[in-house]
Amino acid sequence: MKGLTDKPSYIIELLEGGVTLEDVIDGHICEQTLVEKSAFVVGDLGALMQQHVCWQSVVPQLQPYYPVKCNSSPAVIEVLASLGLGFICTNKTEVSLVLEQGVPPENIILSGVCKQLAHIKHAAKNNIQHLVCENEAELSKISRLHPNAKLLLQLSTKAHAAETSMAFGFSLKSCRHLLEAAKELGVQVVGVTFQIPSSCQDLQEAYTHALSDARCVFDMGADLGFNMNILDIGGGFTGSEFQLKQVESAVRPLLDAYFSPLSGVQVLAQPGSFYVASAFSLAVNIISKKVVTPQWDGLPQSQNNEDTEFLYYMNEGVYGPFSRKLLGNAIAAPSVHKHVLSAEEAVFPSSLWGPSLDQLDCVVERCLLPELGVGDWLLFSNMGACGLEELNSSQLPIYYTVSTCDWYEMQEAGVALDSAMKNFSMVQYSA
Repeated sequence: MKGLTDKPSYIIELLEGGVTLEDVIDGHICEQTLVEKSAFVVGDLGALMQQHVCWQSVVPQLQPYYPVKCNSSPAVIEVLASLGLGFICTNKTEVSLVLEQGVPPENIILSGVCKQLAHIKHAAKNNIQHLVCENEAELSKISRLHPNAKLLLQLSTKAHAAETSMAFGFSLKSCRHLLEAAKELGVQVVGVTFQIPSSCQDLQEAYTHALSDARCVFDMGADLGFNMNILDIGGGFTGSEFQLKQVESAVRPLLDAYFSPLSGVQVLAQPGSFYVASAFSLAVNIISKKVVTPQWDGLPQSQNNEDTEFLYYMNEGVYGPFSRKLLGNAIAAPSVHKHVLSAEEAVFPSSLWGPSLDQLDCVVERCLLPELGVGDWLLFSNMGACGLEELNSSQLPIYYTVSTCDWYEMQEAGVALDSAMKNFSMVQYSA
């Protein structure tokens, strides 16, 4: 088997003849068992294509713009660029990465709260005209450093405010003043962007308020002479087709009412996790274990499954690929490699820890697992949205794969290996 870490040139293992992603993981675990037992990542580029097909079939009216901060793997950027996605960047490093993949500047939006001056200058130098503006201070900076910018005003929403402790974007009450300030400074405003979090319980109410407010901002902008033609409804897409259909059901009638196709408004969305979460799996190795027996009144309870708890230590933790745990995001319990749990098999309360021995380095606080031993492997799926910069900083190998079926489908969608994806080298998988 062959595979390279995520460098500017990558090898893709082409899976033929019924070879599955599980076979690839098995093979790399066998390799690692013979050497240092390092954790590694397997990326299924075909999953990106599958999610793209799903997106186009459910919400064809929404132009996808991928937020690079979700997963900045150059391989991901290159595949999504070849599929025709636009990109949301928050700094000049992300902008440079996307430009290197041949994405035209008009398909890039510079977002981010409180943008550094160097990032605005970098956008101007590279002819990236679309910038998100959150407040009057940002407007003042942009007018000085990038007077030809075309702004999307960041509109605050109740659903997003409920999740954060800091003000984000401008309210409907303050938008008139911001629009008038932009007019006075000679900066163009071309649209509105907002965010509805994926955790929102009432999508219908959240999108009704947000799109109604956005329509008001469009009307105010038009009254002041601005050509308002871009609406960005943000992210909040989990990766589930069911959740995507829920969003579509809530959004479609509202868009028809407030921003009909005849209006000429381009409607964007920011599917980050939706595209990449399911595309990457992380394999980690258990390097130590500890048995904990709870004490009651100084005496151990009877010895049954509920009274024995295992603490497992893995070779990666929150200071590596599980860093999102430090931000309050839960990590789902893993599966045990090559282990099919039977109905009669005992399971025990277990917790999973990283190797640092830091009290913060708890990856999964509590889950039920069969008793495991040092050297066993755990598989964490849906790791694509954790941000591969953490994986690269840990020097974890990343092996890219694609099935022949997915590859042919990508070619039918217009992805050509010799032109659109110049940094890829295809090899046949061999066990």
